[in-house]
Amino acid sequence: MEGGECGSLPEQPGHSQRGSVSSSGLRAQDVLIYLVGDSAVHLCFEGVSYVTVQELGRSVRETLHIPDSAQDAFAFWLCSPLLELQLKPKHQPYKLCRQWQDLLYRFTEASEEDISHDEPFLQYRRNVFFPRAKELQIEEEAVLRLLYEEAKDNVLGGRYPCDPEHWLRLGALSCALELEPGLDAAKASAAVREKKLSSFLPAHVAGGSGGLLSTLRGRGGRHSGLELQLLEEYAAVSHGAEDGSPQEPTHYLRKYLSTCHALPYYGCAFFAGEIDKPAQGILHRGGRKAVSVGISLEGVYIMDVKEKHILLGLRFSELSWDHSYPEGEGDSHILWLEFDGEEAGTPVNRLLKIYSKQAELMSGLIEFCVELRAIAEGIATGSDGDLGPPQAQAGAAGATGRPRGGQRGKLRRQSSVVCNRVHTLSTISYVDDGKEIKRLKPKRAASFFNRQAAAPAYSAVQVTESLEQG
Repeated sequence: MEGGECGSLPEQPGHSQRGSVSSSGLRAQDVLIYLVGDSAVHLCFEGVSYVTVQELGRSVRETLHIPDSAQDAFAFWLCSPLLELQLKPKHQPYKLCRQWQDLLYRFTEASEEDISHDEPFLQYRRNVFFPRAKELQIEEEAVLRLLYEEAKDNVLGGRYPCDPEHWLRLGALSCALELEPGLDAAKASAAVREKKLSSFLPAHVAGGSGGLLSTLRGRGGRHSGLELQLLEEYAAVSHGAEDGSPQEPTHYLRKYLSTCHALPYYGCAFFAGEIDKPAQGILHRGGRKAVSVGISLEGVYIMDVKEKHILLGLRFSELSWDHSYPEGEGDSHILWLEFDGEEAGTPVNRLLKIYSKQAELMSGLIEFCVELRAIAEGIATGSDGDLGPPQAQAGAAGATGRPRGGQRGKLRRQSSVVCNRVHTLSTISYVDDGKEIKRLKPKRAASFFNRQAAAPAYSAVQVTESLEQG
C-alpha cells in the first residue's frame, strides 16, 4: 500500500449496494458521489473511465461550496458492505471498480457468491490523514456539517464506542442541530419520539423502537428513562449564549466534533479482524473474537465488536509491529503488535496476534502514519524532516525522547469504554534479560519483527533460535 492510500475494511451492513458509474464510454456519463447519510452529488463527465480523483474533487467542492482551504479534510472512498478503500488523487475510480472483485478476493474472507453480487460506490468523506486539530479551525458551516454527519453516523453505528456521558452529550447536541434549539420540554419530547431515540443515541443503547413487546421485556421503562436523560441534557446544551438564546449551528457543530475528539479513535480507518480468546475451562478452549482495528495519525486501537469497548489502544511510540503472510494451508495473515507489559511484577514484551486478510493494509497504513508524524515533528522542531529508512520505519516512536530500552508507563484499566483491557487479551509474553530473549508463557507461531530497526524508543523483539517454535 502506498502513502496517501489506505484501506478501512469493516462490515457496514447499513449501506445498500449502490452503483457510482454506469459505463466507460467517451460520451458524457453520469457519476454519483455519495455523502454520509445517503445523499449524493450528481455529476456528468466525458470519458469517465479516465477521470481521476483529483478532477472529481474539484467538481464536488464546487458543487458543495467547499473552499480550497478545506479540501484536505475530505477524500474519496470506494466502498461496499465488504470493503472500504481511501483513494489517492491520481486514482481513476472507474478502473478500480473494474478490479473490485480481485480486491475482495485479496482483502476479504467473503464467499464467492457475496463477492459476485457486491458492487462498490464512490463516497466523499473525511480524510484519515487530516489532523483533528485543524477541524475546529474550520469556519464554513457546510464543511463542519459534513464532518458532523460522518461522526454522528459512526457514533450511532457503534464504530465510535462512547461512555454514557459522551453519547448523552452528543445526542443532545444532535437534538439542538436537528430539532431546533430552545424547544420547551413538551415540544422537545414530541419531536424526539417522532424521530425515535435511535436517531440520537447509539443503536446498542437505544435498542428497539418501543411498543407492547418492548414494554413486556422491560424496554419501555428504559426508553422513557433514556428519553428523560436526553431531554435534560438537551435543555442544558441548547441555551448557551449569555442572554439564554440559542447559539448558531456552527457552535453546536464544533461542540459535537470537539466532544468526539475526546474519543481516541476518532478519525480512524477501520479494519475487520480476529484475536485469540484466552483459554478457559478445564479443556482450555479458546477460539477467536471478532474485533475492529482502528488506525489513525494518533495510534492503533483494538475494539470488541460485540461489547463496544476498547481492548487495547496504543500510540505509535508505544508499539512495534509487523505482518506475516500464511506459511501453509489453513494459516492466516497476521498483524503482530508488540508493546510493554508486566507479568508477575516482571517487565515483559507482549505480542498480540490479529488475524486478518487486511493485515498488509493495516501494516502499510501504520507505516505511513508513522512517517507523516515524524515529518510533522521534524518541521515543528526546525529540522528538514527528511527520513532515512530506519526513521521512516520507526517514525514517531522516538517522539518521547526516551533512551533505547526505556520503560513506558503501565497500561491502566478502568471502567470507561476507552480504556485498555489488557487482562482480557491472549498475548505472548517475552522478557529480555540483556543476553537473550526468554519466553515466559505460551508458544508462538512464527518468526517476525524486523520493522522497528534502530528506533530510539526501545528495542523490538528479536527471536533467537533457542526459542521453541509452536
